[in-house]
This record gives sequence, structure tokens and C-alpha cells, in this order.
Amino acid sequence: MTSERYNARESEPRWQRQWDEKAIFASKNDDPRPKYYVLEMFPYPSGRIHIGHVRNYTLGDVLARFMRAKGFNVLHPMGWDAFGLPAENAAIERKVAPKAWTYDNIAAMKKQLRSIGLSLDWSREFATCDPSYYKHQQKLFLDFMKAGLVEREKRKVNWDPVDMTVLANEQVIEGRGWRSGAVIEQREMNQWVFKITKYSQELLDALDTLDRWPDKVRLMQRNWIGRSEGLLIRFALDGATTPAGESELKIFTTRPDTLFGAKFMAISADHPLAQAAAAKNPKLAEFIAEIKRIGTAQEVIDTAEKQGFDTGIRALHPFDPNWKLPVYVANFVLMEYGTGAIFGCPAHDQRDLDFVNKYALGNTPVVCPEGQDPKSFVITDVAYDGDGRMINSRFLDGMTIDQAKEEVAKRLENESRGNAPVGERQVNFRLRDWGISRQRYWGCPIPVIHCPTCDVVPVSDKDLPVTLPDDATFDRPGNALDHHPTWKHVTCPKCGGQAQRETDTMDTFVDSSWYFARFTDPWNETAPTTPAVANRMMPVDQYIGGVEHAILHLLYSRFFSRAMKATGHIAMDEPFAGMFTQGMVVHETYQKADGTYVSPAEVTIETGDNGRRVVLAATGEDITVGPIEKMSKSKKNTVDPDDIIESYGADVARWFMLSDSPPDRDVIWSDERVQGASRFVQRLWRLINESSEIAKQAPSSRPGSFGADALALRKAAHGALDKVSSGVERLHFNVCLAHIREFANALAEVLSRPAKPAPDLAWAIQEAATILVHLFAPMMPHLAEECWQVLGHTGLISEASWPQIERDLLVEDSVTLVVQVNGKKRGEVTVASNAQNPEIETAVLGLDAVKLALDGRTVRKVIVVPKRIVNVVG
Repeated sequence: MTSERYNARESEPRWQRQWDEKAIFASKNDDPRPKYYVLEMFPYPSGRIHIGHVRNYTLGDVLARFMRAKGFNVLHPMGWDAFGLPAENAAIERKVAPKAWTYDNIAAMKKQLRSIGLSLDWSREFATCDPSYYKHQQKLFLDFMKAGLVEREKRKVNWDPVDMTVLANEQVIEGRGWRSGAVIEQREMNQWVFKITKYSQELLDALDTLDRWPDKVRLMQRNWIGRSEGLLIRFALDGATTPAGESELKIFTTRPDTLFGAKFMAISADHPLAQAAAAKNPKLAEFIAEIKRIGTAQEVIDTAEKQGFDTGIRALHPFDPNWKLPVYVANFVLMEYGTGAIFGCPAHDQRDLDFVNKYALGNTPVVCPEGQDPKSFVITDVAYDGDGRMINSRFLDGMTIDQAKEEVAKRLENESRGNAPVGERQVNFRLRDWGISRQRYWGCPIPVIHCPTCDVVPVSDKDLPVTLPDDATFDRPGNALDHHPTWKHVTCPKCGGQAQRETDTMDTFVDSSWYFARFTDPWNETAPTTPAVANRMMPVDQYIGGVEHAILHLLYSRFFSRAMKATGHIAMDEPFAGMFTQGMVVHETYQKADGTYVSPAEVTIETGDNGRRVVLAATGEDITVGPIEKMSKSKKNTVDPDDIIESYGADVARWFMLSDSPPDRDVIWSDERVQGASRFVQRLWRLINESSEIAKQAPSSRPGSFGADALALRKAAHGALDKVSSGVERLHFNVCLAHIREFANALAEVLSRPAKPAPDLAWAIQEAATILVHLFAPMMPHLAEECWQVLGHTGLISEASWPQIERDLLVEDSVTLVVQVNGKKRGEVTVASNAQNPEIETAVLGLDAVKLALDGRTVRKVIVVPKRIVNVVG
């Protein structure tokens, strides 16, 4: 038996080299075994992996290794989400080319990821900035265009006048550009859009089929798609107050029942009626300009103070032409949603109530809660949005909300103005088409040419890829492709005249919306996919990534799969059969007396009789421990994975990430618990070495029978095997690790006995040690390889099959039943698992607690619920 400590620093690189040399993680597309596709969201090459990467990729790696051992052809690839604005920022700040910065980062991060010991198929690696990748993305764009899924249209956008680019809503912070700090302008620009709204209902309905997705993610997508059933109402406008040519205002509402509570109309600053009114009202024009400065981000609009401007226009109530409602331009109404106009019923909508209270418009309750006296029911500062009966609503009074909705719809459908009904039932969606145009250099070029004669001309397939110029400069704001002296100037492929390339590039979300399909055959140079291969390897069986991508990335990927199906590239609608969102890695924060943050590497933690003290290692000064928060560079509470791997080894980092909390919850980084994981690694090493010495004495063939000690150990081994197997399949990794610890304790107890084990027990110890190594191999693969060799096995455990569970060993000899007397628990009784009811009744009635509870009463009957409860009725 060896007494040496396990040396991770020496062992881990050696096994990684062997895995690479044998290419054991490379999956083959023609493998006849059933496939299993596990994929973690691929990283952006920022230059360094963080500890969150370690957790994310370890989760997927455990599953990949387990399924490979179970006999599946596992596809577990890796690539790089490599386009994006940070590379352009680096080009400006460091005076390097985005391409060079990106590929340098990829090389550095790839080296780091390899050190974790991930079972990845690196032969399929690509970066989305590789022309060999985006060539096929451009092909998809052109195919989508032919299928009517791509259009060019004018859209309102957030324009940064300093960086001279369109910003996404999420990049507008308090009305300013997230990078430049400039006040954002609203502009109308030609934008390329993907027609995701063609699939609105389908995307919504299919969520019901994704039963291996988290409920919270499906709910977030439902809300984002935002299906609503309601009524489109055409409000007539008072001609005496209305700009020439305007006669009605269309409003979509889901609450037509509240029409008699209406106090105002509100329209978007971009609404044609608002624009017509502003043309004759300079103050309104100034108000509209101010609204546009806050951008289009929903979060900003929701939190901004509700403001409005009375246009002087008046709308007529559809059930009473003498009832005139003021029309306001309001900062909380967007043209992109519904018709860009609402009617305000303040008694039953908090936003509307805040608005009327500010402008003293009053409110009239029209829905009264059941049991409340309508005469005394008033609304002041809190709107009532619950159920009830209609009040103050003329012919609707006394109806339920649903009855009132139906009555209003019927009446307005049967009332006409001109050639159209005043009311029309409609289904609306919150989801809007996906604008993909970005005024950036470092992105996938959009493969179209603009010709003064021929208009928009698609680039021919034979001319793909349209590649980015390597000699772009970033010495002035704006899109480097626009500034380039030659790149955009081309000959029109139709007429031969002078033309220009499209200089917008694609939103980087496009790059990540189909990469999972490309992984199935990245060697195909002629097409984005090989359909026969993609259809066999997809969908992704288990996708793993952060919940921050629960809406846009997942929704766009679901759209892309449908669009690729419509254009013949794949045959399935849903790309991800299973979805798992992992929690973050969090850490406490440390601050000096002056408030500046210091990193965990800079402090020393002392524990003693007076508790825990944290000091700055360099000076000994006291450090204030702050709250546990998401790791961030700004608060310096980050942990460098390289430091952890150098100090403890990759297996310790992997084990800690898996054991400390359920994988869907945040894990609190703790040096003490990392050290605990390190101690457990050494304990396993000792256990396997001790077991290997006893295994040398074990009979070469399985004994014909087993004594009590051997049988107990075998039951523990196969029980752990059963629990860990089912736990890994459910991604309950922290539970699996608890079972492994429990089983290790059982083996250690047997090994600690002083007597020399009998041959049957020696054989059981050998089996138990082998099973134990199998159990922790997906989590700590390097240690497992080392232990596999110690036990005398040939080959690599990474190539070995998962052990077969002997189900007979899982049958319990006894069962514990809850005992009740007249429905009240009085104790428990343990009986043989195959005991019949008469034996169980005798055991129960012999209990002192039952006799005491009966107090001499005659037992009328005994009810036995098998393997659960016995109820004595007396």
C-alpha cells in the first residue's frame, strides 16, 4: 500500500495528455450507438475564464462522461461566441486589430479550459468570427430572405451620437449610451429584421411540449411573447379639435369591460396623430423631443415618472357621443405595442391612476369586489385590479367581468362606422420582429448589395463568404466598414453598375442562434448543415447555461430552428429537448477602511476564540467583510480558477462546485470548504490504496455465496450505484456527492476492522472500491484514472462502461411502518419486508404505546397500508 499523497499537479496534465492522444472524447457521426448531445452555452473569448465557467462546464462534463460510460455516442463540443463590441473597444484602447485580440484570447482561454479536464470534442471547435462559420450564416440569411423571413424596414432605434451606432435597449442606461455616456437619440432608420412574429403562436404553443425546461424559463418566454386576446376599438374623434385628415383613434384593449371608467386617451410620441398635432404646437413638439431622449427600453419607461401633454384633441366614447375624452401624448406608451394608443381606466390600473392623480382627471370605479357596497366603494391611491361585478357602467351593471367583455364586444361588432365595425376581436402579441442591423465592424457582414438601379441585390452563393477587411481602422467614431476606402464599393452583380455593400453587420445573437446545429458537422464546407447528420444528432438532449439567456437567446434559437426547417437545413422545430439554468458563484466582499475593495487573494482569514478576523495580508490592517454577492471585477470578489487549480488541482475545484449546493442555485465560494474538498480527495486516495492491498488477496472468481459482512458491503455499493446513477440523470449532483461520501464512509468502516477479511469480504471490498471509483469518475476524472490504475485495471476509466446494478441487492430485508391509533401517531414498528398482515398486526398490538393509547378498549380493526402505515381502530 502506498502512503504517498495524491499529487494533482503531476497527475492531471498526464491524464489530459493521454485523453488527447487517444482522442477518446471525439464523437463520430456514423456511430451506430444511440446519441446523446450535451452542450453548455459557449463562451465569449474575453481572455480569461472565471470560476462561473468552471461550474457551468463541470455540470455538463459530469453528464457527458456518465452518458458515455452508459454506452451513448456522446456529442460534447466547444466553440467561441467571438464577435461583439468588446473586441472593437479593445482595438480602440489597445491599438490592436479585433481579430488578433479575439484569437489571442481564444488561445489563452482554451488552455485554461483544457486544464479543467473537460471531456470535449475539440475536433469540432470553431469561432463564430471564422469566415468558414459566418459564410454559412450568410447563406442562412439569404435562404431566409427567399422564404420571406427577412425584410428591410424603417424602425425607431436608439442612436448613440458619439459612438455613432444603434444600441439595444439594454445598452441604454438612464437615457445614455452605456459606453459613451451620450444622451441617446431616437432615430428612424432602415433595419434588417427577422420575421420572428410569423411564429408567435407556434413559439408560444410549443412551450407546453418542453417538459424538461425549468418552469420559470417557460414562463419568462410566455410573458415575452405576450399573447393577449382583446378588442380593437375605433374611437371617433371630435372634428372641431382634430388636425385635418384625422377622424378616428384605434385602440387595442384587453379590458373593454372598463370602458365606462375611461378618463383619458394616451398616445405614443411617435403616433401619427401626435406628429400631426405637434406640427402646429411647438410646446407639444418640445415635449415629444424630450420623451424620445429616454430611449425605448421598457425598464426605463416603466420606472420613469409618468408624464403627459394634453393635445387638445378629444375622442368620443363609443357608447355616448356626448362623452368626450382628452387625448394626451404620454411617455409610457410605445408605438411598437398594440396600436400605440390606450384608453385610461384609472380605477383599475395603477399606472393610469398615477397619471390621473397627477393631472387631476379623477376616476370612476366600474368593478366592485363581491361583498362590497358599490355606493361606498371608492378608489384613491391604489387601483383595484381584482374580480367583481360591474358598477357605474349603465347596461353592464351587475355583470361579471367576462360577461361585460362579451357584451361590449357584441355591441361594438354590430355597430359600424363607414365600412368597418367599431369593434373587432383580435389577438395581439407583445413579441416584435427581431432587428439584427448593427453599425459595427466586428460582426457577420450582411450579404446584400445596394444598387441605385436594382435596389437590394443578394450576394450570390458562390461569392460567399463576404469577409471583413483586415485593414479596418478605428481612429474615428462610427462603423469602420463605412470608413473603409474600398471595401464597400463593388459592382452590381445584376446591372454591372457602381454599387455599395451593406455596411451593417448582424446582431451577435444571430451567431449563437444556430451554432448547435453547426456542431453536428462543422466539416461541411458547402452547406450550413448536413441534414441527415443534424437530424440524427439533434435536438440537444441537455443544454446548460445561465438564466440571463432565458428569453432572447433561447427564443431566437427556437425561431432559427423553425426558419432552418422551413429552408430545408434541419427537420426539427425545437433545438433543445432539455434546458438547465445553473446558479452563479458568489463570494463575500472585502473593504479597507477607506472603502476600497480588495480581492480574496489579498486577505488572510484568522479564526480563534474571538471569532473570525479578516486582515490585509500585506499590512495586517483589519478588513471589513461585506455581503455575499455575484463575483465582479468592480468589487474584486473574484477567484482565479488558475490559482485554485495550481493550489488544489482541477478535481478539487470540480468537486467543490458540485457538492456545495444544488446546481440550479448560487454557490457560495468558501476557501474552508475548498480545503475540505481537498481533504476528501486525499481520503479517497487512501481508501482506494488500502482497498487495492486487500483486493490482491481476493479470489479471482466471484464467490458462490456471501456472508453477512460481505453482503452488507455489496448492498451499500449497489445502493450507492443506483442512487448516483439516477441522481446524475436528474442533474442532482450535490445529492450524488452526498451518496458518494456516505458510501466511502461505509467502505472505510469495513477497512478499519482489525481482522483479516475472509475471501468473500475481500472480493466484496475489491468490487466496492471499483464501484466507488466509477461513481466519482465523472466528477473527479483525473483522480479516478489514477485510482483505476492502482486497482489494477487496464485501459482508461474514461473508456470503461458504467457498472451494472444488481437489483436483488437493493431489496430491503425490513421496513419501518408508522403506527397510528385512531388516526394519531403513537410510534413505529420494524418488520420483515415480506411480513404478512397477521404478523404485522401481532407486532403492532404488542407495542406498549399502542396498549397505553387503547386504554383497555377492544380493537375493532387494524388497517395496514403496505410499507407505510398501520392504523389501529379501537
